[in-house]
Amino acid sequence: MKQYDLITIGTGSAMNIVDAMIQENPNIRVAVIDKDEPGGICLTRGCIPSKILLYPAELVRTIEKARELGVDAKIASINFQMVMERMRTLINRDIDQIREGLSSSKNIDYYHTRSEFISPYTMRVDGTEITSKMIFLCIGSKINIPPIKGLDKIKYHTSDTVLKLTRLPESIAIIGGGYIAAEYGHFFSSMGSKVTIIGRNPQFVPEEEPEVSALAKKELERHMTVLTNQEVKEVKEVGDRKELVAVDRKSGKNTIITAKEIMVATGRGPITDILHPEKSGIRLTKEGWIEVNEYLETSQPNVWALGDADGKYPFKHVANYESKIVYYNAILKKKVKADYHAIPHAVFTYPEIASVGLGEKDAIAKLGQDKVLIGLQKYEDTAKGEAMNVKDYFVKVIVEADTMRILGAHIIGPYASILIHEIIPLMYTGNGSYEPISDSIHIHPALSEVVDRAFQSLVPAEHYQHMKLHSHELVAA
Repeated sequence: MKQYDLITIGTGSAMNIVDAMIQENPNIRVAVIDKDEPGGICLTRGCIPSKILLYPAELVRTIEKARELGVDAKIASINFQMVMERMRTLINRDIDQIREGLSSSKNIDYYHTRSEFISPYTMRVDGTEITSKMIFLCIGSKINIPPIKGLDKIKYHTSDTVLKLTRLPESIAIIGGGYIAAEYGHFFSSMGSKVTIIGRNPQFVPEEEPEVSALAKKELERHMTVLTNQEVKEVKEVGDRKELVAVDRKSGKNTIITAKEIMVATGRGPITDILHPEKSGIRLTKEGWIEVNEYLETSQPNVWALGDADGKYPFKHVANYESKIVYYNAILKKKVKADYHAIPHAVFTYPEIASVGLGEKDAIAKLGQDKVLIGLQKYEDTAKGEAMNVKDYFVKVIVEADTMRILGAHIIGPYASILIHEIIPLMYTGNGSYEPISDSIHIHPALSEVVDRAFQSLVPAEHYQHMKLHSHELVAA
């Protein structure tokens, strides 16, 4: 049996801790295990490859919009194969560099294979038993495949397999109505595919504010079909195409969708079963994620979990944050609690979406309607927004009335993923007040003024809801 100072499963954010430990202790021995290509889901088949693809898609839509400003630019052609090859080249270069680093490190034994627990603190990997008194579980997650009749009998794509495409699908039906479906729907439609998104939730991108989702659906429907509240019950091949039968969850009416390709984008789930955690004394949640306490330690002392494995927030930036928490607690013994009060995310569609903290409904449920203020400002009502000729996009902010503490913010429009970073740092200050934004001098005319003015427009939640009922633009929400 091989003895290690640390066993880490996964080559994503857990490597932040491993790198720091090696720098501090040149003699440390670490077993690094990953059944997949090194780099973690984000690099190998998640956020990084998808964003490499989405930037050309953004350029397509931007060039199309330029005509409204008197710039009659035309897209002569789109080289789909080049777009895909560029993505694969960049990703494979980074994967190769990480593999080389793992394989050549004198501190690391790199196991590119599956592993499983056989007893507490002991694992079997590549036919060898290994043990350590400290273990990090950064095992990621797996794609959820819904139980749709006939799906197992046809070829379909997921967010993993679309990265291998060399030819643009003439048409594609995407099952799912969340982030992944929205982003890949935007990508394929921008490249020239006929796209149909089929979501089972009544709200498109249901994690967002209702008025954000309504506007995102309206904008994306300029280029694709977005169906909501539809459950795909059956798929089959008909000639050279695939046929999907979707049932309206409210009316029971059937809709038939045909497409050359199908992509399943119905979220991700736990992959813990392959580890046999029951043999290690590690408890799971009822959903199958690894159960951790507020310090990210599992039920087995000195075994820690981070990233997708704990089932909290499936974002790379959260996994990186959690790697710091595990480092403080496991290595430095500081007892630092994980704080998730201001977790941001973005959806890289056209327009972009970005959110942080609580939504309106949750804020009111938590504090009461009379304790919540809401502000909304449209891009077009700022000088830069008017110059950009953008319509309907907005910033929505949610504040605690008594303290002026920022509870949440939600943006839909150009550069949303950048603009929201004016707000996020304040949510981590002592009192979390928005007042430094109002007290700051904003460059005029810069788009960041829309954030400042959103906070200047704060009204009681009840007043905002009344305005929303009588607003033509927001009535759909």
